[in-house]
Amino acid sequence: MADVDAPIAVGSQRRTVTRYSLRFVVLGYLAVLLAVPVGVVFYRSFRHGLGPVWSSLTTADARSAIYVTLIVAVAAVVLNTIFGVGAALLLVRKQFPGRRLLDVLVDLPQAVSPIVAGLALVLVYGKFGFFGGWLQRHGIQLIFSLPGMVMATAFVSLPLVVRAVAPVLAESGDEQEQAARTLGASGWQTFRRITLPSIRDALAYGVVLSLARSLGEYGAVTVVSGHVLGKTLTVTLFIDDRLENFDTTAAYSASALLALLAMASLLVSRRLRSRTRSVA
Repeated sequence: MADVDAPIAVGSQRRTVTRYSLRFVVLGYLAVLLAVPVGVVFYRSFRHGLGPVWSSLTTADARSAIYVTLIVAVAAVVLNTIFGVGAALLLVRKQFPGRRLLDVLVDLPQAVSPIVAGLALVLVYGKFGFFGGWLQRHGIQLIFSLPGMVMATAFVSLPLVVRAVAPVLAESGDEQEQAARTLGASGWQTFRRITLPSIRDALAYGVVLSLARSLGEYGAVTVVSGHVLGKTLTVTLFIDDRLENFDTTAAYSASALLALLAMASLLVSRRLRSRTRSVA
């Protein structure tokens, strides 16, 4: 009996060692890449207390950067919410020529570097771009202004609402929508009373993800903003500007603010995601 139990005990020990080794590797990897760097940011920001952080974030330039960030992020989220719901309805509910192309284009921002996205917008809508000259002659400036920053931010965060809503639409089906139309409901009434309640949590999840992505965008915005202090600097660009000017206190404080917003967004999105799964 002892001879039979010995291999079982050895196998159990090996599985235990393997399990704990895997946990150690995963946690160590996350610590090296995430926990330690983010922890250092918070340490450098708050090592002298809240006073320096508050002073850094309440200067005129910092307040302007926060204001610009909120304007750009909210505008981009509104645009992507409207587009995302419409695109999800098209992809799930309709069959039409070019549907696969639309499906690919929705995911394009995830494959293209944000720097490339910003450059593409400049080449199209800049002063010497395809449409830039015409826009300039009519007094419309997109690049190096807030509208261009909104376009760049909307570009990089475009897929998030679509990919959050589409699976829930596919899971819920369209039987109730068809029944509502049969009973005489208009398209808007059907959407408001049937479709929207069924995708509400998924939509909120996509909106939160889109907002988090928009708040932290740097690559595309840095190309189209013009880096005008007090006018077209977002918080991410403000951090870069402060580091270049050796104002590390302001840079660390703004970085901690973005990290806190990202963590809050993560907690909200996880809550919404769990609710979406439970409903599905």
